[in-house]
Amino acid sequence: MAQPKIILLFSGKRKCGKDFLCEKLKATIGENKCNLIRISGPLKQLYATNHNLIWDKLMSSDLYKEKYRQDMINWSDDIRRKDPGYFCKAACKSAPQKDIWIVSDIRRKSDIKWFKDNYSSIKIIRIYADLEVRKARGWIFTSGVDDVVSECDLDDFSPWDMEFANNNNLEYKKTIEEIVNILPL
Repeated sequence: MAQPKIILLFSGKRKCGKDFLCEKLKATIGENKCNLIRISGPLKQLYATNHNLIWDKLMSSDLYKEKYRQDMINWSDDIRRKDPGYFCKAACKSAPQKDIWIVSDIRRKSDIKWFKDNYSSIKIIRIYADLEVRKARGWIFTSGVDDVVSECDLDDFSPWDMEFANNNNLEYKKTIEEIVNILPL
């Protein structure tokens, strides 16, 4: 199978607007050219199956997911200890072949390493939002979630290919424009 022309790996803290930005980017590029991949998709699907939960609700941003988040993190960390690329492989295996892949939820150095080891053209993008903006979007610090590897492993990562603030409409629109400008369209 042919590789995508470019893979955009997005990382950022909870409620920084990664998913929103990635959805807007996909709409701008067009579904015929790009594919949105969520590593959390196969993770949450397997977790839901193993724990008799509703997968669609785990994929949303509502309180249902938050109720299970800490256990889901611990459960997925056990799997990653045996195979660090397990969820990356699963997400990419089911991804339709398109020229551009947008991966919306890179959370660990091992995720970046897996993509670099398996694909050739990658851009690693960090999304930021001010603390007050994240709080206004519903973020509340949760011990065991916001202070563990799944949220903090990339805090000291360097270098990012691109970094963007995502505090308001003007910033996200500028971000989309700058990213589109680097794409092989």
